[in-house]
Amino acid sequence: MPHNRLQNEKSPYLLQHARNPVDWYPWGEEAFVKAQLEDKPVFLSIGYSTCHWCHVMKRESFEDEEVAGLLNETFVNIKVDREERPDIDVVYMKACQLMTQSGGWPLTIMMTPDKRPFFAATYIPKETKYGRVGLLEMIPTVKSLWQMKRSDVLSTASEITQLVQQPTIGNTKDLGEEILHRAYRSLSTSFDRTFGGFGQAPKFPSPHNFFFLLRYWRRTGEVEALRMVEDTLQNMRYGGIFDQIGFGFHRYSTDTRWIVPHFEKMLYDQALMAMAFIELYQATGKNKYEISAREIFTYVLRDMTDDHGGFYCAEDADSEGVEGKFYLWTEKEIHNVLTQNEADLFLSYYRHDSGTSMQGMQEIPDGYFIPYINPSSIDDAGDSLMELFGKMEGIRKKLFAVREKRVRPHKDDKILTDWNGLMIAALARGAQVFDEPTYSDTALRAMNFIIQSLQTKEGRLLHRFWDGEGSIPGNVDDYSFIVWGLLELYEATFDTKHLLKALEYQSHLFAYFGDDQNGGFFFTPADAEEVLTRPKELHDGAIPSGNSIALINTLRLSRLTGDAEMGKRAHEIYRAFSAPTDAMPTAYTQFLCGLDFAIGPASEVIIAGHENKEDTWLMLRGLRKSFLPNKIVVFRSESSTPPDIETIAPFVQSHSIRNGQATAYVCSNFTCSLPTNDPKKMMELLNKK
Repeated sequence: MPHNRLQNEKSPYLLQHARNPVDWYPWGEEAFVKAQLEDKPVFLSIGYSTCHWCHVMKRESFEDEEVAGLLNETFVNIKVDREERPDIDVVYMKACQLMTQSGGWPLTIMMTPDKRPFFAATYIPKETKYGRVGLLEMIPTVKSLWQMKRSDVLSTASEITQLVQQPTIGNTKDLGEEILHRAYRSLSTSFDRTFGGFGQAPKFPSPHNFFFLLRYWRRTGEVEALRMVEDTLQNMRYGGIFDQIGFGFHRYSTDTRWIVPHFEKMLYDQALMAMAFIELYQATGKNKYEISAREIFTYVLRDMTDDHGGFYCAEDADSEGVEGKFYLWTEKEIHNVLTQNEADLFLSYYRHDSGTSMQGMQEIPDGYFIPYINPSSIDDAGDSLMELFGKMEGIRKKLFAVREKRVRPHKDDKILTDWNGLMIAALARGAQVFDEPTYSDTALRAMNFIIQSLQTKEGRLLHRFWDGEGSIPGNVDDYSFIVWGLLELYEATFDTKHLLKALEYQSHLFAYFGDDQNGGFFFTPADAEEVLTRPKELHDGAIPSGNSIALINTLRLSRLTGDAEMGKRAHEIYRAFSAPTDAMPTAYTQFLCGLDFAIGPASEVIIAGHENKEDTWLMLRGLRKSFLPNKIVVFRSESSTPPDIETIAPFVQSHSIRNGQATAYVCSNFTCSLPTNDPKKMMELLNKK
C-alpha cells in the first residue's frame, strides 16, 4: 500500500494512517485550498494514537477501499492528532457538543472549505447498524446535499459557527465561600456510597474533584468530604482500573465498581492520581496512600520516561488487535507461573471474574479475568497483613516478569509540554512529602529537557516533541502546567532559578494569552493560527483547565514574590470566570481550589536557616508532611550573602535566623506571628483557626 500525505508527519497517530487508502492531508493550507478549488466539503477526523475506537474506525473504514473511494471522491480528508493540536480539537469538539449534546473520540466533522462545521459525530461504523448510520450510506447522502441543497448546508454551518464563536464569559460577580458549600453538596448528592466515585458508569478518575473535597474538608472539618475521597481512591486502587501487576491507572472504568477498565494509560492520569494520593496521605497520614503514589511513580519511571528525561504520552489499550489482551490472565496461566500455594493465595487475594459474570461491562473473553483486590481478603488478614503484603509482592513480581514477555500495547512516545508539566509537579510534590530525592532529580531532568528541547530561542514554549524535533506553538495549558511544575520544583529544592523561570513563563502567559477586555487567558497565543474562533477554556475535564491552574499559580506567585500587581492579575482571572462557575460549580472544581486559596485563610511561611542542617530539615519536614494546601514556603538561606531569594522576594530581607537556629516566620490571613525556632509551634500557628 503506497503512503499518503501523512508519511512525513511527526505524530504517531497520523503515521498510523499513513498507509490508508484514504487520501489524508494533515491540517494545513494545502488541504483547504484544494477544497476551495475542487468545491468539496472537508472531512475532518480527530483522534489520538491510543484511542481504541479510533483504531476500530481505522481498521473498519479507513483501511477499506470502498469507504476510502467514497471519501476521496466526496471530500478533502484531513487527519488531526488531538494531543498534538488541542487548539483544533477544542474548537470542533465544542461544535460537536452543540450539535449532538455529546462528544468524544474519534471526532468526525464535516465542514465547508472555510472551516465552518455542518455535521458532527464521534465513531461512525462502516455500515448502518443498531440505529447508527454507516459511512457507506452517509457519504452519498452528504454528497447529494452538498450538490443539490448547498444553501441548507451553508445555513447550518453559519448557525453552528455563530454558536461556537459566542464568548463563554457571562456577567462577572464576586463569589464567596457559599459556592464552595454548593459544590460540596452537589458532589455529595452524586457520590456513589457503595463503590465511590460520582455518577454511574462509565466512571472517570477526575482527580480535581478529590483536590477540591480535601480542601473543603480542611476548611470546614466535614469528615464526609474526606471519606468520599478515601472511599473512592481506595476502591480505585483495589479495582481493575489500577494495573495490579505493573502499576499505573487505566483511563476509566466501564462499570460502576472500578473493575473493568478502558485499558489505555495516559500520562496525565498518572500525574494527577499520584498528586491525589500524595494529598490524601498528607491529610490522613496513612502509609498505604504513600505506597499507592510511589507505585504510580514506579510505573512512570520504568515505562514512560524517555532516555533524555521527558515523559511519554500514553500506552494503548490494544495489543495484537485485542483491547486489554496484555493485562488479562487465565487460571491456567496463574498455576503455570506460580507454585500451588502461591496460586491459591493469589486467587483468594484477588477476585477474578470472567465470562458471563462480566455481562453489562466491557466484553472479556471467556476464561480470562482482570486481577483486582478482594477487600475482604485484606480484612481477614488482620495482624498478619504485612506478612500477606510481602508474599503478594513476590507473587506480583513473578507474574510481572512473565507478562513482560507478551506483546506490549503500542506506546505513544511523543512528549507533550503540558502533560510533562503535570508529571513534573507530581514528582516534585512527591519529593517534598516523601523526602525522596530521586523524584526531584527526575522532575528536574524532565524540566531541563523541556527548556532545552521545547523552548524557542525567544524563550517561548513549544507543545510537542517527537523524533528529535520540537514543534507547534505552546498553548495556555503548556504554560500553566509548566509553571505549576516549576513552583513545585522550587519548594522541593529552593533553587531560585525555578522561581525565575516560572516568572518568565508567566510573563509570556500575560503577554500572549491574556484577554485584556474580559480577563482570563485564551487557549492559543495572539500570534497563532486562528481556527474558526479563539477559544477560552475553563471547564475542568479529563485534566484541569489551563485557566484554573493559572489562577492558582498566579495566587502563589503573588505571595511568593510579594507582588501586588500579580495579586491583581489573579483577581482578574477569578472575576472572568465567576459567572459560569456560579452556574455549575462542579464543572469547575479545580478553579474552586483556586477560589478556596483566594478566600483564605492562606499562609506564608519563611524559613531562615542553613541547607543540610537538621534544624532546617525538621522545620521543612513538618510543613511537607501536613496537608496545608493554601500556603507558600520561602527559604532564606543563611549560607549565601545576600541570599538569592532576596532578588525575587525583597520582603524576606529582614527574616534571618534567631538564636542561631532555623527560624520560621508565619503569616496567616494577612496577620504575622512572632518568629519561632520550634517546629511544633510553627505548626500550631499554621493550624490555628
